This record gives sequence, C-alpha cells and structure tokens, in this order.
Amino acid sequence: MTSQRTIVAGVDGSVQSEAALRWALQEATGHDRVRAVLVRAREDLLPGTSYAIQPHGRRPVERDEDYATLLHSTVSKATGQAGQAPPPTEVVAIGDPATELIKESATADLLVVGSHGARPLGELLVGSVATQCVRHAHCPVVVITTESTHRLR
Repeated sequence: MTSQRTIVAGVDGSVQSEAALRWALQEATGHDRVRAVLVRAREDLLPGTSYAIQPHGRRPVERDEDYATLLHSTVSKATGQAGQAPPPTEVVAIGDPATELIKESATADLLVVGSHGARPLGELLVGSVATQCVRHAHCPVVVITTESTHRLR
C-alpha cells in the first residue's frame, strides 16, 4: 500500500502560482492530498510608512471573502486544466507569505511555489517568498519559474 502524500501549493493570484498549483495537481496521484494556500497580509502597523502612502501606518484592509474568492477561482481554473486530479483543500492564512508557507511545509511532503523572477538586488533587500521557502522549508520545494510557466499552461 502506498502512503498518502500532502502537497502544498502557494497561491497568490499570479500566473506563476497558478502554474505551481497545476503542477502540484498533476504531480498528485489519486491518493495524495493537495492543499492550496493563499496568504493574506496581516493588518499590522507598517514600520516607517509615509502617511501619504499608508494613512495611519496601516495596510488597507481587504475583505477575507475577496481572498477566498480569488483562491477558489484559481483552484477552479487549475483543476479544470489539470484533468482528473482530486480537488485540493483551500486554505486562506493570515501573515507573511514566506513564513506561513514554511509553517505549512512542516506537515507537507512537498511544497510548490511560483517564482516571480525578482531581480537579485530586490531579493537581497527584501527576499523573495520562493527563496525563503527553499532556504527554510521542512520538506522538498519545487519552484515554478517565470520561464517555465508558459510550458505548464
């Protein structure tokens, strides 16, 4: 008897994350579980924000339903293109995307994320979610690059 694997796919509404979810669904066998995770930024005070850019130093609050709808539409589109894959579990988490995906990786056998192709200087200054996941995940990580996205459509 084969054991059931858990594959976590990070979703953020981008073409790359949709490709990552499709890849995860194609990789999953009939007895594997896929968990699609979208992370909503926490409504915290932003350090050093300009009042003109972020009034009162806070991120604008979007509705949780908007995130759930975005996740569900991405999952629906990806499952339609993936064929016979089992439907994934949809999870909307709150926090820093890299941190939350790394937490999710603790109970996963594989983490799949899309890369937005950030420039090296940008990664040095803020770091990318994909880079942080590769460095700190508790399981193997597959990164779907911008270049490979068109092949996975």
